[in-house]
Amino acid sequence: MSLYLEHFGLREPPFRITPHTDFFFTGANRGPTLEALVYAITQDEGIVKVTGEVGSGKTMLCRMLLERLPENVETLYLANPSLSRSEILGAIADELGIPTDGKATHSLTRALQDALIERYAAGKRVVILIDEAHAMPAESLEEIRLLSNLESKAAKLLQIALFAQPELDERLAATDMRQLRERITQHFNLAPLKAAEVAGYIEFRLRTAGYHGPNPFTGAAIELIARLSEGLSRRINILADKALLAAYSASRHQVDTGEVNTAAQDARFSPLQPKKPANLKPLAWGLAGAGAATLTGLLVIGLLMRTETLPPSQVNPPVAAPPATPAPVLRSTSQNEQKPAENVRFGPLTRQHFAQYERWIAEVPRNHYFIQLLATDAQSTGEIEGFLARATKALEPEAIRAYRSNLSGRDRVGVIYGDYPSREEAAAAMQTLPENIRAAQPFPRQVSKLH
Repeated sequence: MSLYLEHFGLREPPFRITPHTDFFFTGANRGPTLEALVYAITQDEGIVKVTGEVGSGKTMLCRMLLERLPENVETLYLANPSLSRSEILGAIADELGIPTDGKATHSLTRALQDALIERYAAGKRVVILIDEAHAMPAESLEEIRLLSNLESKAAKLLQIALFAQPELDERLAATDMRQLRERITQHFNLAPLKAAEVAGYIEFRLRTAGYHGPNPFTGAAIELIARLSEGLSRRINILADKALLAAYSASRHQVDTGEVNTAAQDARFSPLQPKKPANLKPLAWGLAGAGAATLTGLLVIGLLMRTETLPPSQVNPPVAAPPATPAPVLRSTSQNEQKPAENVRFGPLTRQHFAQYERWIAEVPRNHYFIQLLATDAQSTGEIEGFLARATKALEPEAIRAYRSNLSGRDRVGVIYGDYPSREEAAAAMQTLPENIRAAQPFPRQVSKLH
């Protein structure tokens, strides 16, 4: 995948399918939606919901939310939707540093409420972000409703944000979900990108990856990508990535419809299935008794209208080529860099692989290579722990290592694998990785880049 980087003058892959917040596209109402989400969560709105098709950018939005929330907001991230009712309580308690000690559900809930009250008194807020919420068992959704009841005399103690596919709306329309859906005060939908927005999206990602020349994608190629992808950002990334590779293989510096068709044949997308019309009557959120919710709704409408009324040049402005930045590296903290947050609670697997990295880095030759499996924000503790759980089942656990770095003042965690004398050996080993690991688009790096 990275073979074409030098050919096109790119600093890094522009179309990875794994979320990287440097590549967050603010067009297509994504920017205003993020602003409105931050406002809703910081105004004690209780439960908010974000829905969108598979590959529409929900996880990217979730990651951006983690970065944009103010410092007084403590975030908990649940990436595993299959957790049972008791497991959800246990996961939240663990994130908040509350000992479970075999507590019964009601005792654990009381301990959780006491911890939230203590944080609220200290001026802090707690928000739980739940990814893939449409796949949660019914009893777990019910637990979410009960957690939303935790409140002080003046405000909610726990803010909840659900990120889900449209199937969640269908589930909420059921009669037995009435109590939960009435507690959802705000709903956001990530619509697929329109054809004109696809052009801005591709241009933005190329420039962010360090591209300086004229857009290598022809107008016809972009129109075809927009049609074949149905406006879903993940599909756009896949098609654009494969089309660049096809152009590189043909020693071309321009991507036209031929390369896009080649990419489409390899991608083999299935057309989106039309969704049944949602039963809007039970989904009316009852704005009439909630003044704060009304205020948030007006803000959301204002933000969206502001984007719709801007001229196209202001909605998706041409992105100037950013100055080249170094690849993510470990570095010592200077006065101008932000120190890693001390209150991040990493899971046991993460801590174990931190220790493995420290032992390895002390002895490994600096000219050796490894495979970079993951790089994400340190606050994404659930994502890191979940990835390590999957990786240790698919790979040799002793060869998996995790490190913490401070990139441009941002607290990051990387997961790496293997130890190879040359780039060629690392690249060959990368091709043998299991499919679920290769889906994260790993790439080889030299050990010297970690210093």
